[in-house]
Amino acid sequence: MFHKILVALDNSDLSEHVFTCALNLAKATDSKLLLLHVLNPLDQDYPDSTIYHAVDAYYSTLYDKMIKRWQEELAEYEEHRLAMLQSLASEAEAVGVSTEISQNIGDSGRTICAMARTWKAGLIVLGRRGRAGVSELFLGSVSNYVLHHAPCSVLTVQGKNESELDLKQKEAAVVSV
Repeated sequence: MFHKILVALDNSDLSEHVFTCALNLAKATDSKLLLLHVLNPLDQDYPDSTIYHAVDAYYSTLYDKMIKRWQEELAEYEEHRLAMLQSLASEAEAVGVSTEISQNIGDSGRTICAMARTWKAGLIVLGRRGRAGVSELFLGSVSNYVLHHAPCSVLTVQGKNESELDLKQKEAAVVSV
């Protein structure tokens, strides 16, 4: 069936579920896994460097210190994400699933498709947050891009959509009052 499964992971709660689904599928089909995390400079939790450029014009000595701090934040960010991949790979290896990891910088959708092509994946497994309409238009949709550009089959694991989450948070607030 599928001999190589690329698993696209981010740092969301949904990623754990995506990994579990992919791991179970890999065990059932005796497939290899490639756990992929894409560091996208446009993501909201990516260390931001734009403020440092404004400081450069007025305070060059402060600028050097700020750039050094940003580089440290970026290294810490990358190490944290890599540790997540290594932990999941160890979990998969422990149950007998051959697993590789890769962490790349770039546009998430394009990078996932390029890695699937290069690695010759038979299946891509990734999460879908359930964005629609204006939210999807402005925030983009990695899963939508991958579905339309992937060189192989794609399995999307559905997360809670934003309106469901908002409703559940409101219900929880009412119950706790």
